[in-house]
Amino acid sequence: MSMALAGALPLRVDGVSKRFGGDGRLRPPWRRGPRRPPFAAIDGVSLEVRPREIFGVLGANGSGKSTLIRMVSTLLIPDEGRVEVFGRDTVRESMLVRRLINRVSPDPSFFRSMSALENLRFFGRVYGLTPAEVRERAPAMLARLGLEPERGREPMTNLSRGQQQKVAVARAFLSSPILMLLDEPTTGLDPRSKRDVQRFVEEVRAEHGATVLLTTHDMEEAEILCDRVAFLAGGRIVAEGTPAALRQRVATEREEPLERVTLETVFMELTGRSIEEDEEREEETREEARVDG
Repeated sequence: MSMALAGALPLRVDGVSKRFGGDGRLRPPWRRGPRRPPFAAIDGVSLEVRPREIFGVLGANGSGKSTLIRMVSTLLIPDEGRVEVFGRDTVRESMLVRRLINRVSPDPSFFRSMSALENLRFFGRVYGLTPAEVRERAPAMLARLGLEPERGREPMTNLSRGQQQKVAVARAFLSSPILMLLDEPTTGLDPRSKRDVQRFVEEVRAEHGATVLLTTHDMEEAEILCDRVAFLAGGRIVAEGTPAALRQRVATEREEPLERVTLETVFMELTGRSIEEDEEREEETREEARVDG
């Protein structure tokens, strides 16, 4: 890491909001009835991620986690507020920011007719790696993620969902980014594949000092991986801290033994709903905004 980046926070999100939909100024003049309000996917979110930290943003599907990640990765522009990656504004200095980050999404895209290794070689060159660097790193990363060498030479269409996600993780870490954005990286994976990915993330963080922003609705995964977490509900952060401190806070308030309080318990205490109930509520809110507000 250069001296210019060494003293800056890997990520600062300051009062960020993002809305979608609604009539606004695009409402046709012939339309009658009340205006449809925009849906606030992210509403006044602020957070800071420290160097070499794995910071988790936890919440139901539809709570705004992916929208937040897309703003950090310069794919969306905030309506309000500011996002900085190592002191660089993601809107005004987007090209600089993109050199510092990489991202794993829940639905990664590949060249499907090419093998996993061929995909990694192609994207490695896009990231600026030399052919020799890619030849050395790609097989080693796939092996550490538990993908057998023979599977790495098969077309992507022949790989399972879990195997494809492992290739996506390897691709994202290929260039040794100093800020990694992991958006639901283990969703839909079998338990063994999930453990492989989680172990790999911890190892790479330890070896290369990468900072990780992780979004997930898997509370157990967050407790395994994250140094600190923030709970996102309805586009707003409702609590932030270490998993242990949040569990202790709820255990004390409830006068229950700490071992009986999980992060799922914390989420329910803060929101009044389970993750599943919150997902249903988020979908209802989005549908209300789409229909008529």
